[in-house]
Amino acid sequence: WRYLFPLGPINRCMDSASAGPSAGVGGERSSSGGLGDAGPPRAATTPSRYESQKRRDWNTFLQYLRNHKPPLALARCSGAHVIEFLRYLDQFGKTKVHAPGCAFYGHPSPPGPCACPLRQAWGSLDALIGRLRAAYEESGGTPETNPFAARAVRIYLRDVRESQAKARGIPYEKKKRKRVPPAAGQPHPAGESSSSTALSGGSCGSGAGEGSGPPPRGSSSS
Repeated sequence: WRYLFPLGPINRCMDSASAGPSAGVGGERSSSGGLGDAGPPRAATTPSRYESQKRRDWNTFLQYLRNHKPPLALARCSGAHVIEFLRYLDQFGKTKVHAPGCAFYGHPSPPGPCACPLRQAWGSLDALIGRLRAAYEESGGTPETNPFAARAVRIYLRDVRESQAKARGIPYEKKKRKRVPPAAGQPHPAGESSSSTALSGGSCGSGAGEGSGPPPRGSSSS
């Protein structure tokens, strides 16, 4: 029988059969193995519009600190430096703010053009500070040392809101949220009577356009 059925070819066939379909090119396993069960890789999550804008604003502020004369470290940044940054951004604003001597001062819809400068709208600055305040704490800063939450910054934003309201003739109102009657036996949810400040004319930007601006070019302007 040895001469009729040589063992060499049979052994080779058994060896190839024992390898089975699990062996593939380059040592990879087939779809029946472990790597095949993993399926296609998961798609990376796309950041939201708010997160993307917050990242751009944070990078713009860090670039402003690097271009500051002298360069300013983030740890030494105070509310006064934040106000300087907001005034620096005014040169990229798109909101017409009439001067007290302008004929259109306090006019909500001026009939013609004037030479008054363009500024950042209060709504854009307020939204910008909110994003930068969150980005500072997400980068390791503490709420106690957050320069964007300084009292001087809040006072500055309040003054900008009041001055722009007078110059543009757009009053600000406090609008209360509508109360939703609770179900029987359920207490009122906490904070439902809180109020929010809104611009009745709807002309303040949300901060997505004006607050970002081009990257800083040089030193700060006081």
